[in-house]
Amino acid sequence: MLDKDKVLEALSRVNDPELHRSLTDLKMVRDVQVRGGKVEVTIALTVPNCPLKDQIESDVRVAIAALPGVEQVFVHLTAMTDEERKTLFGEPKEGAAAQYNHVNRVVAVMSGKGGVGKSLVTSLLATALAREGYQVGVLDADITGPSIPMLFGLQGPVESGPVGIRPLQSRTGIKVISMNFLLESEDQPVIWRGPLIGRAITQLWGDVMWGDLDYLLVDLPPGTSDASLTTMQSLPVKGIVMVTTPQGLAALIVRKAVHMAQTVGVPIVGVVENMAYFVCPDTGKQHLIFGPSHVSEVMLTAGAPLLAQLPIDPHVAALRDAGRVETVTLVENPALLKAFIQAAPVTERRPAGKIAKDELRLRSRPFPPAGSIPGD
Repeated sequence: MLDKDKVLEALSRVNDPELHRSLTDLKMVRDVQVRGGKVEVTIALTVPNCPLKDQIESDVRVAIAALPGVEQVFVHLTAMTDEERKTLFGEPKEGAAAQYNHVNRVVAVMSGKGGVGKSLVTSLLATALAREGYQVGVLDADITGPSIPMLFGLQGPVESGPVGIRPLQSRTGIKVISMNFLLESEDQPVIWRGPLIGRAITQLWGDVMWGDLDYLLVDLPPGTSDASLTTMQSLPVKGIVMVTTPQGLAALIVRKAVHMAQTVGVPIVGVVENMAYFVCPDTGKQHLIFGPSHVSEVMLTAGAPLLAQLPIDPHVAALRDAGRVETVTLVENPALLKAFIQAAPVTERRPAGKIAKDELRLRSRPFPPAGSIPGD
């Protein structure tokens, strides 16, 4: 016979999609009324205007409707008070979100040299992975010179969740966090010394509600000092993609980053050479704008395979500056993705989530008018 206990038992198998704990365990079930075949429940969301409220409501409906004898289901949503949240989660603590996150593999994108395209490689990899159904996040660890927000066309501010801050989501569902989302204006400088930068990186890891991710890509700043060292020692980095360009000088500096990674014991899963060549649109001939490649020197030092050689492409540059990196298509992308997944496989694939346009916490720049970007 259908009764309140059976409804509560069904709801005990429904998890909050961010916190991975049952609604009953989180004390989110506030009222259950059973009248014949009609079931009416009240669910208290952990925060008002929860962006996943539609998913929670749908999961509740499905769980109750599956019970024998249920004819109608009515779900009412309310929200916990500040005091109720404090009772359940305690006072907000630094790093509290980390215990609710399930990130399979953290991979840093590094170079040691500035201007080689680490952020572009990070965003291309993230987009390719997302297109294949992987759950992906990007942590912009370049605190003083973040590029990731502009590439994805994202702007802050971020929103607070029950145990941390929520990352923004890109158009393809990539979760993104950057210091730029926490500033009053995107061109405001961050004038900090090394220890503060290192602490900011650990907070972007531990205070952000990443949820379930197959891959978290960390876009590192140039250099081999505090920021990179903090990332490799404080975050569970399982591999590094090393980015270089053809010049001998770039290869020399990148090899310094390789030696740093080897010193701290983080494996290099592969090397990407950016700006390797330019294809003349009139003749189709490849031109080595920066001279012969020195990528083999980096590969030899790193003991890692070449994942891809990416061209100089003005169309890619225009899309990048317009915040449309997710629309970039390069013939090299499939090979880059395949080589990356082989070099840095996940141990357990996360189920693909549903991305509803009205649920994305997305503040994107408007696209420029058609025709303003080459090739549009």
